[in-house]
Amino acid sequence: MKSAVETLNPTRVRLTVEVPFEELKDSLDAAYKKINQQVTVKGFRKGKIPARVIDQRFGRGAVLEEAVNEALPKFYTDAVNEAELNVLGQPEVDITELKDGETLNFTAEVDVRPTLEIPDYSGIEVEVDAVEVTDEDVEEAVEQLRERFASTSPVERAAEDGDVVTIDLEAKVEGEVLEDGIASGVSYTIGSGELLDGIDDAVKGLEAGGEGTFTSELKGGSAAGKEAEVTVKVTQVAARELPELDDDFAQLASEFDTLEELKADSRKRLENTKQYDQATQAQERVLDKLLELVEVPVPEKLLEDEVNTRKHNLEHHQLGQMGLTLDKYLEIQGKTAEEFETETREAAVKGIKTQFVLDELVKQEKLNVNQEELTEHLMRRAASSGMSPDQFAQAVVEGGQVPLLVGEVARGKALAVVVESATVKDTNGEVVDLDDEDEAEGETGAAEAVEAAAGDESAEQAEGKADQKAEEKAAEKTEG
Repeated sequence: MKSAVETLNPTRVRLTVEVPFEELKDSLDAAYKKINQQVTVKGFRKGKIPARVIDQRFGRGAVLEEAVNEALPKFYTDAVNEAELNVLGQPEVDITELKDGETLNFTAEVDVRPTLEIPDYSGIEVEVDAVEVTDEDVEEAVEQLRERFASTSPVERAAEDGDVVTIDLEAKVEGEVLEDGIASGVSYTIGSGELLDGIDDAVKGLEAGGEGTFTSELKGGSAAGKEAEVTVKVTQVAARELPELDDDFAQLASEFDTLEELKADSRKRLENTKQYDQATQAQERVLDKLLELVEVPVPEKLLEDEVNTRKHNLEHHQLGQMGLTLDKYLEIQGKTAEEFETETREAAVKGIKTQFVLDELVKQEKLNVNQEELTEHLMRRAASSGMSPDQFAQAVVEGGQVPLLVGEVARGKALAVVVESATVKDTNGEVVDLDDEDEAEGETGAAEAVEAAAGDESAEQAEGKADQKAEEKAAEKTEG
């Protein structure tokens, strides 16, 4: 076999392959054997039909077609390996010449990863938000904790903002009560915005036993997105009572003896959170600067596939779980279809560039992923998917997703290397020392930043496989 490579553009090549006919012998033998098992000829036992008889009855062309179809993937793969190409996606193959007994010639056009030159990135500088926790931040955090420990007591008066009401609901669409449109004994805090639009105005002013109606668009259920007439009946009104902010509250709500100790702990927690946010911001901004330094051509076919995948995942997974259509989502976001298309394409371009650049850095820096790092990453993914680590790991292995997750971790390590060499200052002009961050946490945060930028499909695929596997196991138990 002889092959040659022609570069069509920085991300696409054409392979020209010439195969001597004798190299098709194994495939021809396999083709005759396969046809032998599929056909019958009077006077011959099944599987024992001579090749010449098959040629006479069914045509030599049918045998050649079967043989070529069986052999092409191997010859293509051999040509790719010989040229040391890093191909993307499936090739477009064209058989240019097939002469029985002489030769098989074909071409294959395929996208390839572009060759990238990573320049010196040690001069990257970024600015991030300063870590500042005000007294107001601490008071707000303590107040939120206080809200969690609020108690309620029934009152005999009209409902007001902040009250907790127990209500019965009935929803009608076009005059018909929905099968899933009846709910009883629902607890609702007026003003929380946790139920339907319009419910606050409907229940305020009602005492226990009072009833009202309002119109609202349903957020979920069988009639999600439709306008419904909702009848709400108040069965109880309860006033919320907040505990006093004192040492007794600190002992009730925490392991601390005094309110001052509780506030000091709240301040420390807020500082830790803001430091984590600051590190994440640094990683994201360093990545943006790195991408600006590298010229990255993007294969058009890969880009189209990525755009379509992102749209599909949004529309059929994320929005589907929320009971929203794409049109309704765009309405809520205040975006036009054209704006959504542009944003999705820009995000896809950034995602592809991120993977290309960081994968090149993984090779350049000779970074490896050990078992401990992969296990930690799997556990984090399992937690986000709501599955146990064992279930998730099994689903990932069975779905063939392990190499993709290894890539995620490796890219996170590559970004961590760049962040470590960058100069990061806060808005006060102070240099931020990210070396104080735990190394494992830094790489985990970098992996998350990469996933956010890349819209990492591998993670979604892994979680999708895991969810599918969980559903299959549940079905097996039900059937059993």
